[in-house]
Amino acid sequence: MLRYIPFLLVLALWIYAFIDCLNTPEQEVRGLPKVVWVIIILLFGEVLIGPIAWLVAGRTRRAPAGGSTPSEWHRNQRTTWTAPDDNPEFLKSLKEENKKDESLLKDWEADLRRREEELRRKEDGGTN
Repeated sequence: MLRYIPFLLVLALWIYAFIDCLNTPEQEVRGLPKVVWVIIILLFGEVLIGPIAWLVAGRTRRAPAGGSTPSEWHRNQRTTWTAPDDNPEFLKSLKEENKKDESLLKDWEADLRRREEELRRKEDGGTN
């Protein structure tokens, strides 16, 4: 099983580079036309030259949104955690679910009473 791991990693990198190249807009492709990059990835994928060349030199890398990396953004953003019992939206959704459940239960009880009455009538009609 372990002898297949290198092959699977090469295949995964090959597929990733190919799909990334296809999904990259033409204006973000560097050096060569997009069609040439696709051919390079497909022809030299088995020896990893094509996919690595694409990842290193073929695509322009965008600066992170807001000028910071995701970890910097998370460090700067202070999120306040609210317990569910203090969250008014969560409590409101619970009340709505309770109302739905209560109406469904009332419908079931009414249906059960109706069926019990039908059974009593059949039993009373059959014995008389």
